[in-house]
Amino acid sequence: MKKFLSLISFALVLLLSSCTEYSQVLKSKDIDYKYDYAKRAFDQGKWLQTSTILTDLITPLRGGPRGEEALYLLAMSHFNNKDYLNSGVYFKTYYQRYPKGKYAEYARYYAGYGYYLDSPDPQLDQTETLQAIKELQGFIDFFPRSEKVKQAQEAMFEMQDKLTLKELQNAQLYYNLGSYMGNNYQSAIIVADNALKTYPYSKYREQLEMLKLKAKFQEARQSVDERKLERYREVIDEYYSFINNYPDTDNRHEADNIFRIASNFVKE
Repeated sequence: MKKFLSLISFALVLLLSSCTEYSQVLKSKDIDYKYDYAKRAFDQGKWLQTSTILTDLITPLRGGPRGEEALYLLAMSHFNNKDYLNSGVYFKTYYQRYPKGKYAEYARYYAGYGYYLDSPDPQLDQTETLQAIKELQGFIDFFPRSEKVKQAQEAMFEMQDKLTLKELQNAQLYYNLGSYMGNNYQSAIIVADNALKTYPYSKYREQLEMLKLKAKFQEARQSVDERKLERYREVIDEYYSFINNYPDTDNRHEADNIFRIASNFVKE
């Protein structure tokens, strides 16, 4: 028991001494002292302490031999603290300031990967997702042989699927609105078409094409008589395209029913 209490006391002494030193560092005007402490704090995983100190040192160290490393450590400390917005800002500042710097490869990678980790659910604003794709593509363009390329590509594919899902949800919303206050089926078709062109390899491609087929069918059914024949022919064309792409689809029964109704009308 005494040994346990001694260990606790020793740990408390270390903690208090560490806090005391950190307080002294914050008050100090000695740049070397503050920078050395920031590096030790980084090695010890004290990300908030590191970023707090280095934020004050970036300007006085700029242009000197330690300025490059300080900027990168500042960005990494924000990244490790899961503050991806600020880490992205500093990583981007780094690779713009030091395009051939020692840490340029990782700065470009982590700039994009941080935005990827911060990417929200599909129904929310996708600004971070778009920024992540842009940064990761830039990383791949500049460092095509990097060991991080595969991970960057996987993150990009995942985010492209997220953007496609958002478009699929938007198209589905238009489809569900039907003819309420206008021809929402046409809007569903346009949204689905644009998503298919923008993200041709998405895992949601079949769902988008099936939604297009259903939207065209409903649009044909609710058209004025003069437009029905033309639109049912478009439904048939869409059906053949869908079945050619997905002959074993789980939506085959529904697609065949649509085709049967459209064909019967065209034959009349």
